[in-house]
Amino acid sequence: MDSAEELRRARELVTGAGHIVAMTGAGVSTDSGIPDFRGPNGVWTKNPGAERMSNLSAYVGSRQVREEVWQARVRHPGWAARPNAAHHALAELERSGRLAAIVTQNIDGLHQRAGSAPERVVELHGTMFDTVCLGCGDRRDMREALDRVAAGETDPPCLLCGGILKSATISFGQALDAKVLHRAKEHAQACDLMLVAGSSLTVHPAAGLVGLAASAGATVVVCNASETPYDDQAAAVLRGPLGEVLPALV
Repeated sequence: MDSAEELRRARELVTGAGHIVAMTGAGVSTDSGIPDFRGPNGVWTKNPGAERMSNLSAYVGSRQVREEVWQARVRHPGWAARPNAAHHALAELERSGRLAAIVTQNIDGLHQRAGSAPERVVELHGTMFDTVCLGCGDRRDMREALDRVAAGETDPPCLLCGGILKSATISFGQALDAKVLHRAKEHAQACDLMLVAGSSLTVHPAAGLVGLAASAGATVVVCNASETPYDDQAAAVLRGPLGEVLPALV
Protein backbone atom coordinates (compact mmCIF):
# COMPACT_ATOMS: atom_id res chain seq x y z
CA MET A 1 0.00 0.00 0.00
CA ASP A 2 1.48 3.38 -0.93
CA SER A 3 1.82 6.21 1.59
CA ALA A 4 -1.18 8.18 0.26
CA GLU A 5 -3.40 5.12 0.50
CA GLU A 6 -2.07 4.35 3.98
CA LEU A 7 -2.85 7.91 5.08
CA ARG A 8 -6.37 7.64 3.66
CA ARG A 9 -6.87 4.37 5.52
CA ALA A 10 -5.56 5.85 8.78
CA ARG A 11 -7.82 8.90 8.41
CA GLU A 12 -10.85 6.67 8.00
CA LEU A 13 -9.94 4.75 11.14
CA VAL A 14 -9.40 7.89 13.21
CA THR A 15 -12.58 9.54 11.87
CA GLY A 16 -14.61 6.44 12.67
CA ALA A 17 -13.30 6.04 16.20
CA GLY A 18 -15.19 7.44 19.18
CA HIS A 19 -12.79 6.73 22.05
CA ILE A 20 -9.18 7.34 21.04
CA VAL A 21 -6.12 7.13 23.27
CA ALA A 22 -2.84 8.56 21.99
CA MET A 23 0.42 6.97 23.07
CA THR A 24 3.19 9.50 22.49
CA GLY A 25 6.97 9.37 22.66
CA ALA A 26 10.01 11.53 22.03
CA GLY A 27 9.34 11.79 18.29
CA VAL A 28 6.42 14.11 18.99
CA SER A 29 8.74 16.71 20.51
CA THR A 30 11.69 16.64 18.10
CA ASP A 31 10.16 19.44 16.02
CA SER A 32 10.14 21.52 19.21
CA GLY A 33 13.92 21.21 19.43
CA ILE A 34 14.04 18.36 21.95
CA PRO A 35 16.10 15.50 20.48
CA ASP A 36 14.91 11.94 20.88
CA PHE A 37 17.14 9.19 22.28
CA ARG A 38 17.42 6.39 19.75
CA GLY A 39 16.81 8.14 16.42
CA PRO A 40 19.54 8.98 13.88
CA ASN A 41 20.21 12.26 15.72
CA GLY A 42 19.26 10.92 19.13
CA VAL A 43 21.06 11.82 22.35
CA TRP A 44 22.23 8.26 22.94
CA THR A 45 22.95 7.62 19.26
CA LYS A 46 25.40 10.52 19.20
CA ASN A 47 26.80 9.86 22.67
CA PRO A 48 26.20 6.32 24.00
CA GLY A 49 27.88 7.29 27.27
CA ALA A 50 25.07 9.75 27.98
CA GLU A 51 22.72 6.86 28.68
CA ARG A 52 24.29 6.38 32.11
CA MET A 53 22.86 9.75 33.14
CA SER A 54 19.42 8.16 32.82
CA ASN A 55 20.38 5.18 35.00
CA LEU A 56 19.20 5.34 38.60
CA SER A 57 22.02 3.26 40.10
CA ALA A 58 24.66 5.36 38.33
CA TYR A 59 22.95 8.53 39.53
CA VAL A 60 22.72 7.39 43.14
CA GLY A 61 26.19 5.85 43.18
CA SER A 62 28.24 8.68 41.67
CA ARG A 63 28.41 12.32 42.64
CA GLN A 64 30.20 12.98 39.36
CA VAL A 65 27.23 11.60 37.41
CA ARG A 66 24.84 13.72 39.46
CA GLU A 67 26.91 16.84 38.79
CA GLU A 68 26.87 16.08 35.04
CA VAL A 69 23.13 15.53 35.17
CA TRP A 70 22.51 18.83 36.97
CA GLN A 71 24.47 20.69 34.30
CA ALA A 72 22.46 18.85 31.63
CA ARG A 73 19.23 19.86 33.39
CA VAL A 74 20.28 23.50 33.35
CA ARG A 75 20.88 23.27 29.58
CA HIS A 76 17.86 21.11 28.75
CA PRO A 77 16.12 22.38 25.61
CA GLY A 78 12.76 21.70 27.20
CA TRP A 79 12.85 24.94 29.18
CA ALA A 80 12.60 27.03 26.00
CA ALA A 81 10.63 24.55 23.89
CA ARG A 82 7.23 25.38 22.49
CA PRO A 83 4.51 22.98 21.28
CA ASN A 84 4.72 22.07 17.62
CA ALA A 85 2.12 21.08 15.04
CA ALA A 86 2.00 17.50 16.37
CA HIS A 87 1.04 18.64 19.88
CA HIS A 88 -1.54 21.06 18.48
CA ALA A 89 -3.03 18.34 16.25
CA LEU A 90 -3.65 16.11 19.28
CA ALA A 91 -5.13 19.02 21.21
CA GLU A 92 -7.49 19.62 18.27
CA LEU A 93 -8.44 15.94 18.25
CA GLU A 94 -9.25 16.23 21.94
CA ARG A 95 -11.46 19.27 21.29
CA SER A 96 -13.38 17.18 18.75
CA GLY A 97 -14.48 14.98 21.64
CA ARG A 98 -12.88 11.78 20.35
CA LEU A 99 -9.49 11.80 22.12
CA ALA A 100 -10.06 10.56 25.66
CA ALA A 101 -6.46 10.58 26.88
CA ILE A 102 -2.82 11.06 25.98
CA VAL A 103 -0.50 8.52 27.56
CA THR A 104 2.94 10.00 27.09
CA GLN A 105 6.49 8.88 27.68
CA ASN A 106 7.59 12.52 27.43
CA ILE A 107 8.50 14.64 30.43
CA ASP A 108 8.37 18.06 28.74
CA GLY A 109 4.79 19.17 29.43
CA LEU A 110 4.28 20.24 25.81
CA HIS A 111 0.93 18.47 25.43
CA GLN A 112 -0.51 20.59 28.23
CA ARG A 113 1.03 23.77 26.82
CA ALA A 114 -0.58 22.99 23.46
CA GLY A 115 -4.00 22.99 25.09
CA SER A 116 -4.54 19.36 26.07
CA ALA A 117 -6.37 19.14 29.38
CA PRO A 118 -3.86 18.25 32.12
CA GLU A 119 -6.24 15.68 33.59
CA ARG A 120 -6.27 13.86 30.24
CA VAL A 121 -2.46 13.64 30.01
CA VAL A 122 -0.95 10.61 31.74
CA GLU A 123 2.78 11.22 32.20
CA LEU A 124 4.15 7.69 32.43
CA HIS A 125 7.74 8.80 32.90
CA GLY A 126 7.06 11.78 35.14
CA THR A 127 7.88 15.44 34.66
CA MET A 128 11.05 17.52 34.38
CA PHE A 129 9.39 20.45 36.13
CA ASP A 130 9.61 19.02 39.66
CA THR A 131 12.32 17.55 41.88
CA VAL A 132 11.86 14.68 44.29
CA CYS A 133 14.09 13.61 47.16
CA LEU A 134 15.10 9.96 46.97
CA GLY A 135 15.35 9.92 50.77
CA CYS A 136 12.26 11.55 52.21
CA GLY A 137 10.15 12.01 49.08
CA ASP A 138 9.89 15.81 49.38
CA ARG A 139 8.70 17.24 46.06
CA ARG A 140 9.30 20.79 44.87
CA ASP A 141 9.46 22.99 41.79
CA MET A 142 12.57 22.22 39.73
CA ARG A 143 13.30 25.95 39.35
CA GLU A 144 14.24 26.13 43.03
CA ALA A 145 16.99 23.51 42.56
CA LEU A 146 18.19 25.03 39.29
CA ASP A 147 18.57 28.39 41.02
CA ARG A 148 20.77 26.69 43.62
CA VAL A 149 22.90 25.17 40.85
CA ALA A 150 23.22 28.61 39.26
CA ALA A 151 24.38 29.92 42.65
CA GLY A 152 27.20 27.37 42.75
CA GLU A 153 25.79 24.14 44.23
CA THR A 154 26.96 21.40 41.87
CA ASP A 155 24.87 18.64 43.51
CA PRO A 156 22.13 20.31 45.57
CA PRO A 157 20.87 18.06 48.37
CA CYS A 158 17.34 17.92 49.75
CA LEU A 159 16.65 20.92 51.96
CA LEU A 160 14.65 18.80 54.40
CA CYS A 161 16.79 15.70 54.98
CA GLY A 162 20.00 16.22 53.00
CA GLY A 163 19.17 13.31 50.70
CA ILE A 164 19.79 13.00 46.96
CA LEU A 165 17.59 15.15 44.74
CA LYS A 166 16.63 14.16 41.20
CA SER A 167 14.04 15.25 38.70
CA ALA A 168 10.59 13.75 39.16
CA THR A 169 11.15 11.55 36.13
CA ILE A 170 11.51 7.81 35.78
CA SER A 171 15.09 6.64 35.23
CA PHE A 172 16.23 3.22 34.02
CA GLY A 173 16.14 0.92 37.03
CA GLN A 174 13.32 2.89 38.63
CA ALA A 175 9.77 1.57 38.84
CA LEU A 176 6.91 3.52 37.30
CA ASP A 177 4.41 5.07 39.67
CA ALA A 178 1.88 2.28 40.21
CA LYS A 179 -1.13 4.63 40.19
CA VAL A 180 0.00 6.30 36.96
CA LEU A 181 0.59 2.94 35.27
CA HIS A 182 -2.84 1.74 36.42
CA ARG A 183 -4.48 4.80 34.84
CA ALA A 184 -2.60 4.18 31.61
CA LYS A 185 -3.71 0.54 31.53
CA GLU A 186 -7.33 1.52 32.14
CA HIS A 187 -7.18 3.93 29.20
CA ALA A 188 -5.54 1.31 26.97
CA GLN A 189 -8.25 -1.23 27.73
CA ALA A 190 -11.10 1.25 27.26
CA CYS A 191 -10.17 2.76 23.89
CA ASP A 192 -11.48 1.68 20.50
CA LEU A 193 -8.40 3.11 18.75
CA MET A 194 -4.87 3.59 20.01
CA LEU A 195 -2.88 6.17 18.10
CA VAL A 196 0.85 5.67 18.60
CA ALA A 197 2.86 8.80 17.79
CA GLY A 198 6.61 9.19 17.91
CA SER A 199 7.51 6.19 20.04
CA SER A 200 9.93 3.42 19.11
CA LEU A 201 7.88 1.16 21.44
CA THR A 202 11.00 -0.50 22.81
CA VAL A 203 10.72 0.60 26.46
CA HIS A 204 8.48 -1.44 28.74
CA PRO A 205 6.06 -1.39 30.43
CA ALA A 206 5.02 1.62 28.32
CA ALA A 207 5.28 -0.25 25.01
CA GLY A 208 3.18 -3.10 26.34
CA LEU A 209 0.16 -0.80 26.52
CA VAL A 210 -0.18 -1.12 22.74
CA GLY A 211 -0.50 -4.89 22.96
CA LEU A 212 -2.90 -4.48 25.87
CA ALA A 213 -5.13 -2.18 23.79
CA ALA A 214 -5.02 -4.54 20.80
CA SER A 215 -5.89 -7.53 22.99
CA ALA A 216 -8.90 -5.61 24.30
CA GLY A 217 -10.13 -5.13 20.74
CA ALA A 218 -8.77 -1.68 19.89
CA THR A 219 -7.54 -0.74 16.44
CA VAL A 220 -3.91 0.42 16.42
CA VAL A 221 -2.49 3.16 14.18
CA VAL A 222 1.27 3.74 14.36
CA CYS A 223 2.88 7.03 13.33
CA ASN A 224 6.64 6.87 13.74
CA ALA A 225 9.73 7.73 11.72
CA SER A 226 11.14 4.20 12.00
CA GLU A 227 9.83 0.67 12.41
CA THR A 228 8.45 -0.47 15.76
CA PRO A 229 7.95 -3.98 17.20
CA TYR A 230 4.19 -3.40 17.06
CA ASP A 231 3.86 -2.44 13.39
CA ASP A 232 2.49 -5.87 12.55
CA GLN A 233 -0.40 -5.32 14.99
CA ALA A 234 -1.32 -1.97 13.41
CA ALA A 235 -4.15 -1.45 10.95
CA ALA A 236 -2.18 1.45 9.45
CA VAL A 237 1.44 2.59 9.74
CA LEU A 238 2.52 6.11 8.80
CA ARG A 239 6.14 7.25 8.45
CA GLY A 240 7.56 10.75 8.47
CA PRO A 241 7.95 13.80 10.74
CA LEU A 242 5.16 13.91 13.28
CA GLY A 243 4.69 17.63 12.77
CA GLU A 244 3.48 16.78 9.28
CA VAL A 245 1.93 13.35 9.80
CA LEU A 246 -0.39 14.13 12.73
CA PRO A 247 -1.94 17.31 11.28
CA ALA A 248 -2.53 15.43 8.02
CA LEU A 249 -4.12 12.58 9.95
CA VAL A 250 -6.46 14.47 12.28
